[in-house]
Amino acid sequence: MTCEIVLVRHAESVPPSPGKPDDPDRPLTTAGIAAAELLAPELAAMNPTAVVSSPYRRAVATVEPAARLAGLEVTTSWELREWDSGLEPTPDYAVHYARSWADPDFARTGAESLRQLTARAIAAVERLAEQHAGGVVLLGSHGTFVSRLLAGIIPGIDWPFSRDMPMPAIHRLRWPPGS
Repeated sequence: MTCEIVLVRHAESVPPSPGKPDDPDRPLTTAGIAAAELLAPELAAMNPTAVVSSPYRRAVATVEPAARLAGLEVTTSWELREWDSGLEPTPDYAVHYARSWADPDFARTGAESLRQLTARAIAAVERLAEQHAGGVVLLGSHGTFVSRLLAGIIPGIDWPFSRDMPMPAIHRLRWPPGS
């Protein structure tokens, strides 16, 4: 049995602070909050049977208005978190991300490679699809998570795709792919 997975990349969030690790508690900006509210009717109209999110505040806040409209609770899963790049926020982050996309097996000490993120993302979605077979799951997450999941199943997903993904963004999938 198939499951529809609706990937929701979080809305605009407060930028990370240089010199500090990425903060899971970073909130949405005022514009991000408004975008999440505007997106909620569209997402709720998909008749979700579950709303699952990265535990990061910005991801939960993006899907919570849709969950409320659909009469559902947002549950969180650590597996849906953003990529653990091992990088502190820096103005030149794009150079480092491009390097990782060029070599998905590259990982900084103690961090996750993009290939590992792809495997984590696919495994997480497979589990959700099994748990919610026949349903529609709104999945709140992050740009790199969404991009690497898509890269694992769709040819041609690359660094420019990830870099240029809007906030928020929606991608609809049938799971298993090709079903």
